[in-house]
Parts: sequence; structure tokens; C-alpha cells
Amino acid sequence: MITQDLDAIGLLCPLPVLKLRKRLAALSPGDCIAMRADDPAAIVDVPHFCAEAGHTLVETQEEGAAQVYLVRKGG
Repeated sequence: MITQDLDAIGLLCPLPVLKLRKRLAALSPGDCIAMRADDPAAIVDVPHFCAEAGHTLVETQEEGAAQVYLVRKGG
């Protein structure tokens, strides 16, 4: 179940991950956020951020020219 959506289309590294980190801080453990980004660096940055911060990258999907990252907040 997605708790929040985050539109990071048009933002370049490191802004998509910084916005994702800020939004996740306000969520409860287990909540999910879907982030859309078209920054090519996000393909590497988002999985790395999740692994380092203890969050779970549940899924990555292509949506046109963008990617959608479904992230579950760790606890």
C-alpha cells in the first residue's frame, strides 16, 4: 500500500534522493512511498540510498522516460 507519492521529474542528482530522504523521515516504519524520477543517476542512487539507510527498494518500474521507485521505510 502506497502511503505517499513523490514527483522528482526534472530534478538532478542529488535532489531526488534528498527529497526521498526527507519524505521518508515523516513516515512510519513499513510505510511505502512511490517516487518518479527521470534523472539517470537515480538508477544507482536510489538503491544505494535504500541499502545504506535501511529502507527496502520494493520495486522499480519504467514509466515512459521515467522510473518509479517503490520504497518501504525501514524501522
